[in-house]
Amino acid sequence: MFPLRDNAAPRRLTLVNLMLIAANVAVFAYEASLGPAVEPFIANYALVPAALSAALHGRSAAMLDLSRLWPVVTIFTAMFLHGGFWHIAGNLLYLFIFGAAVEWRMGSLRYLLFYFLSGMAAAIATVLITPGSAVPVIGASGAIAGVLGAYFIFFPRGRILTLLPIFIFIQFVEVPAVLYLLLWFGVQLYSGLSEGSHDAMLGGVAWWAHVGGFLFGIALAPLVADERPRRRRIAYR
Repeated sequence: MFPLRDNAAPRRLTLVNLMLIAANVAVFAYEASLGPAVEPFIANYALVPAALSAALHGRSAAMLDLSRLWPVVTIFTAMFLHGGFWHIAGNLLYLFIFGAAVEWRMGSLRYLLFYFLSGMAAAIATVLITPGSAVPVIGASGAIAGVLGAYFIFFPRGRILTLLPIFIFIQFVEVPAVLYLLLWFGVQLYSGLSEGSHDAMLGGVAWWAHVGGFLFGIALAPLVADERPRRRRIAYR
């Protein structure tokens, strides 16, 4: 199922959400400009669970040793890296569709903080499940999973216009947001459990980052919601 739009956001273009999308696109454009040098660039700025585990548990290095602190910094840098066009396109499609309503509900500054906290939670979940993995983890999907969790809390009665391919036919259906997001989460959880903790990233997807980000979003969203009245209902446009 491919989401196309929702009916919860009164404004499709919101400041912080657009800034996050633009930042991801800008970094991806820079990656594309590097040519063969992109591999060492990604290796340096990606999150590597084993390196972060070693940094957090190391005792011999000084606290201000950059070589020890750098794996912690990659929690943030990895959020803006992507492995290809379809990787970034899929992530930013979800951010564009679900992020505007969540930003409207939280307010821009709270939404920005929430986004990065969700990305951190997703990274921590990945490290907890695969602490010895040397596979680089990149992408905004962990933070976006937190946005989906917040959407699940704020707009369970929303509706998602979805493209549903059935063999050679294309169908457009409106799916209740609560159902769409439960199905999405179920796929992430099932995939993570199926691959197991040792092989959790061999398939090219950090499933537990999605699970951790989504659950974190559900837990944190009620605490950072803007309590101003939000009565306006709108239809698709």
